[in-house]
Amino acid sequence: MTYHPKSDFMATIMERGFLQDCTDYQGLDEALSKGSVTAYIGYDATAKSLHVGHLLNVMLLRWFQKCGHQPITLMGGGTTKVGDPSFRADERPLLTPDQIDDNIAAMKGVLSSYLEYGEGKALMLNNAEWLDGLNYLEFLRDIGRHFSVNRMLSFESVKSRLDREQSLSFLEFNYMILQAYDFLELNRRYGCLLQMGGSDQWGNIVNGIDLTRRVLDAEIYGLTTPLLTTSDGRKMGKSQGGAIWLNGDMLSPYEFWQFWRNTTDADTGRFLKLYTELPVEECDRLGALAGSEINEAKIILANEVTTLLHGADAAAAAEATAREVFEKGGVGDDLPTLTLSAADVGDGISIVQLIVRSGLAGSGKEAKRLIADNGARIDDEPLTDAGLMIDAAALSAPIKLSAGKKRHALVQLG
Repeated sequence: MTYHPKSDFMATIMERGFLQDCTDYQGLDEALSKGSVTAYIGYDATAKSLHVGHLLNVMLLRWFQKCGHQPITLMGGGTTKVGDPSFRADERPLLTPDQIDDNIAAMKGVLSSYLEYGEGKALMLNNAEWLDGLNYLEFLRDIGRHFSVNRMLSFESVKSRLDREQSLSFLEFNYMILQAYDFLELNRRYGCLLQMGGSDQWGNIVNGIDLTRRVLDAEIYGLTTPLLTTSDGRKMGKSQGGAIWLNGDMLSPYEFWQFWRNTTDADTGRFLKLYTELPVEECDRLGALAGSEINEAKIILANEVTTLLHGADAAAAAEATAREVFEKGGVGDDLPTLTLSAADVGDGISIVQLIVRSGLAGSGKEAKRLIADNGARIDDEPLTDAGLMIDAAALSAPIKLSAGKKRHALVQLG
């Protein structure tokens, strides 16, 4: 990509590695140069928290606001009732309206850590506002007639599902029409000129642009970010323990900090550019460090990312705990803690069950394999007996369980 941008926003995201594709680089750049532009990213409310996989686009919205523009976070109160089929092998489980509302409420807190909401600032909207009241026959006549089924079937997100001969329900097939209609409504109501999203949303974004041009004759734009994988090929945001949630009550600030501290050497510089606000030159300098020095760069990465989400105090506490655990062999104050009642322990509780319940393994089978592979430790001593039982006396002081060198938890009696 050799385009040389004029606007602060396009220059920033191209330099930092956010930009994958754009429907019209020059047209969007000129619109951004003329004054404040409104853009949106949609978030379906399929869980109580966003996860690290969403964070790239949350940071994109943050830069958009910092460059003087108005971001919209569009919560999918309506579209979540259908479920996005893009690149999925099966249909999403359907949620009740109450579950969807609860999920949206929980996600608002995280987004507020990155964006400034209020009069003339960022907007948080819910597409249920216009989707819930649609008249089906009117919608088919006014909106449905602009969509070619042949073209919809050609989009990679749908085609990949059909090529594997996996069922695509009519409910899901409607999703891309509803998402396109969102862009139309946001342009009509708020003058929104730009939809952004991950590269898997390209087909849905292009649909929205086509529809809005046909119905309103408006000039609007689409922009996508790359789908990130780590240097070892894993999807960004996944770990052995599952999704890396952004809500503190679903993943502790320490565990969040530790996820970033465990970044591979090869990813450190790239992640500093994408997930922090450090100057690009500093990100490049830190990412080029070698040997033990790169570990200090990873600590800076973990501190910067954790500060944005959970605050500077949480980042400092996480770093202090990590240094206590890793450098001094101590227990640390901020480790994930499993608190058991006397009834939980009874006459004794198996070490395998403790490993699972403390989140260090996903199943009993995985815990036993961890022990068999010499990857488990108890109070920093090798754990070799998968049949070990822990009684209340053994828990008179907290015990520390470890899975490998980097994952730890405390177990204590409440």
